[in-house]
Amino acid sequence: MTGRNQLIAARRQLAMTSAVIVLLGLTATSAAAAPDAASLPRDLSPWGMFQNADVVVKVVMVGLAAASLAAWTVWLAKSIELHRELALARGRLRSLESDSSLEQAETDCGEASDAVAEMIRTVGREARLSSGVVQSAEFKERVLLRLERVEAAAARRIGIGTGLLATIGATAPFVGLFGTVWGIMNAFIGISEAHTTNLAVVAPGIAEALLATALGLVAAIPAVVIYNHLAWRISGYRALLGDAAAQIVLMLGREGTRATTRSVRAVR
Repeated sequence: MTGRNQLIAARRQLAMTSAVIVLLGLTATSAAAAPDAASLPRDLSPWGMFQNADVVVKVVMVGLAAASLAAWTVWLAKSIELHRELALARGRLRSLESDSSLEQAETDCGEASDAVAEMIRTVGREARLSSGVVQSAEFKERVLLRLERVEAAAARRIGIGTGLLATIGATAPFVGLFGTVWGIMNAFIGISEAHTTNLAVVAPGIAEALLATALGLVAAIPAVVIYNHLAWRISGYRALLGDAAAQIVLMLGREGTRATTRSVRAVR
């Protein structure tokens, strides 16, 4: 019985020793993991993730934020400019419909610098250089050439800045993707150095990387929408210039008809 009791006591002591070893191991693991958890960034807001991101990812984010600001600035500037130019073009078109002669239309323009006023002045200059001969086919060709040049110059001037919108809309998602790839690469390097696959260690780096893609979309989507909106309004502006050019040509035709009628009457 004594040997049996000793065996039972030895087994109990071995079990207690094993339990203590397991407990000590868990305590050591927790103590080793504590510094890693304490070193993790606690602020996972967009600003906190930006502050804890890699330098390259930060540069990408700043560039995307600047691109987004540039897109909205172009929208504001071009919207104001298009509103003014469309109002002037509509007013000039109404004046052309009510004016009886090119000379009167040119006088009404004064020193204005809008596109329709430039079209009226350049046609008047061509009429003076042609000594008032407005019925020849060569004169009409020269007038149409002048009108096309003024219209093209006005379209180029009003379209300044839209190319930047197209560039931002096309490249911003890829720039954001580059920042994401770079950030995820650094996150995996950190996982390898920490010798752990704990989600609490992995998640912050991946979240910081994905923030770059989110900023890329934030910059690209409004840029594409603004570009399409401005392109639609610019098309309407060019249509107004085309109507004004047609009205000027009609006015020249009427003046030529009146001049011919006066000449016939004078001969009679």
